[in-house]
Amino acid sequence: MGGVSMMNWILVQQTPLGNNPSLESQATGPVPEIVIILIVLLMIATVVALVTQRLRIPYVAGLVLAGLPITTDLLSRQLGLDPSLVLNLFLPILIFEAAINTDISRLRSTFKPIALLASLGSILSAAIIAALVKFGLGIAWIPALLIGVILASTDTVSMIAVFKDIRVPSRLSTIVEGETLFNDAAALVSFNLILIVYATGSLTVAEGVKELLTVALGGGLVGAISGYLSLPIFIRLHDPLSSLLLTVALALGTFQVGQFLGVSGAVAVVIAGLIFGNLGLPRSSSASDHITLVSFWDYAGFGVNTFIFLLIGIEINPVMLWGSLPSILLVILACQLGRALSVYSLLAGLQFFDRPVPLRWQHVLFLGNIKGSLSMALALSIPLALPGRNDIIELVFGTVLFSLVGQGLSLPWLIKRLKISRVSEVTEQSGKLQVQLIAAKAAQDELDSLLKSGVLPKAIYEELWASYQARVAESERVLRDFYNQYRAGQLKSDRSGLEAIRRRLLLAEKGAMNDALRKRIVPEDLVQPYIKDLDEKLLSLEDD
Repeated sequence: MGGVSMMNWILVQQTPLGNNPSLESQATGPVPEIVIILIVLLMIATVVALVTQRLRIPYVAGLVLAGLPITTDLLSRQLGLDPSLVLNLFLPILIFEAAINTDISRLRSTFKPIALLASLGSILSAAIIAALVKFGLGIAWIPALLIGVILASTDTVSMIAVFKDIRVPSRLSTIVEGETLFNDAAALVSFNLILIVYATGSLTVAEGVKELLTVALGGGLVGAISGYLSLPIFIRLHDPLSSLLLTVALALGTFQVGQFLGVSGAVAVVIAGLIFGNLGLPRSSSASDHITLVSFWDYAGFGVNTFIFLLIGIEINPVMLWGSLPSILLVILACQLGRALSVYSLLAGLQFFDRPVPLRWQHVLFLGNIKGSLSMALALSIPLALPGRNDIIELVFGTVLFSLVGQGLSLPWLIKRLKISRVSEVTEQSGKLQVQLIAAKAAQDELDSLLKSGVLPKAIYEELWASYQARVAESERVLRDFYNQYRAGQLKSDRSGLEAIRRRLLLAEKGAMNDALRKRIVPEDLVQPYIKDLDEKLLSLEDD
């Protein structure tokens, strides 16, 4: 299944200047075909956005459905997913965009369920899928294991895109996004290990574990080095456009360095993005520079999502998949069973060493196991010489189609039915007041910066600062009333905002204690009881 690279979308063939007597005639000639196709796809994406907003369905599912009837006969040009393009361009952009918007403190508070699902969960799910496919379809172990690994992990591109349109508790969204960020590495590494077994004929368990740890830890090290090296450069760049170029180079370059060194480029980009987003962005020279950077990556992620899901729809041929429908249904069943056993069994034991994940959330984690571009790219990158390659591609494409359309459309319905996204009127009002308070405080900080730099006269500064202070005072007064009612026991069901603040404070205390212990500032026998008490307080907080 052929594809075109992004370069072929942007570049057109040009003759050397010496052989082109009339540049003007070339500029006024017929519009290149690929430009017309690009315009048509953009118009289709715009229509899809309008329809999905009106029908309140996920944008990505609408894009896939819109791409299904588009064929190469209609476009008169072969289009499709280029696996190299997905893995080396699309994936780093989407991972980096998600990572820079992830709060490390929240990620740290949900690390245990994320690590459980992204490691043991992926392995258990892959094993179940491979076994069911092996004995259900009677295929060899290598193709069955490849199908298991390809379909075991949640696709970062798909899941992050869907969850941006659905309002869920912040802890649940952090678990989902954290899992999708980190299990890409498990899928890519496991995929390569199976291909090594296919090529060499042998690989011991010890060698496999060693390779897995080396690739994952090595990717983390590469990402940490890249992220920290970018910080002093970013601080010295006072031009937002130059800062944009730095972040693009950081995202794409870190992935390529990781791949070149034989470690996980996906893990490297995640770590680099987390470091830059949590340590670099807060040091932006101005609020406008910060907004420029964040907005750029929002647009980049949205643009990549738009094209990638349209291409998925174009790549999938429903007529071809119809002939393999019974086998595809078996693989879909295997995927759902593998995900169900890994989610419900592993999270059932989480309560013994961390805050339990509510059963309603587990239902979302089960149904939210959406597949997408990563699964298709891995299937297309299987060596041509591997027996049954075309069958694997058909099975994976059929499962991806079901996942994106079936699960993508039913996920918002499930969340609404489980009443996960419902909030009380008091919580909604207090949230709006917090938004107003945060915005007014940020504006006052920016006014202080403008006054110190000499951009703003003192008289104008005082007038603007006073107008924002009126907003601050009103918001603080109402929030104080809410807090007093909470302390009096009148708002027992509406304390999620306060619990979130308490959690951040407790995590800050725990981080300070661990840092002091690492630097040998305080003795360990005094610190450990304090940390244990902090953990108990964290476990007692309600989910947010």
